[in-house]
Amino acid sequence: MEIGIRSLETEDYDALVSLWQRAGLKFKPQGRDSRDALNHQLRQGGVTLLGTEKGGRLIGVVMVSHDGRKGWINRLAVDPAYRRQGLGARLIAAAEKELHDQGIEVIAAFIEAENEPSLNLFQEEGYLLAREIFYLSKRPGEEA
Repeated sequence: MEIGIRSLETEDYDALVSLWQRAGLKFKPQGRDSRDALNHQLRQGGVTLLGTEKGGRLIGVVMVSHDGRKGWINRLAVDPAYRRQGLGARLIAAAEKELHDQGIEVIAAFIEAENEPSLNLFQEEGYLLAREIFYLSKRPGEEA
């Protein structure tokens, strides 16, 4: 499938939320995934949203960020109607290129334990599963 991948902006928020819903991606619309929060993340730098469309409809997205030493691939979502066509792998490659272009060589991804398709996809793309790492977080509330 020939696709173009472009940077998304706050103006793409409604299409982004629609895609996350179609893809079954968990998100926090009253907190960290709100329009205002997304706008803040994009404007502060270090965060890029990449997406692809077909027929004017957003069908794939990935969030790319870094802390100056390590890059992160987050929020990868593909419309269910377009899965198993290589789109997820193309978005991962675009995220990696974005990070490499910014001088980031080490790239990681967080994947929820029950998301076997994503876990398999990242492993197929050369990512190694680190079972010895525990993820801990401290949050001010459920939407953070």
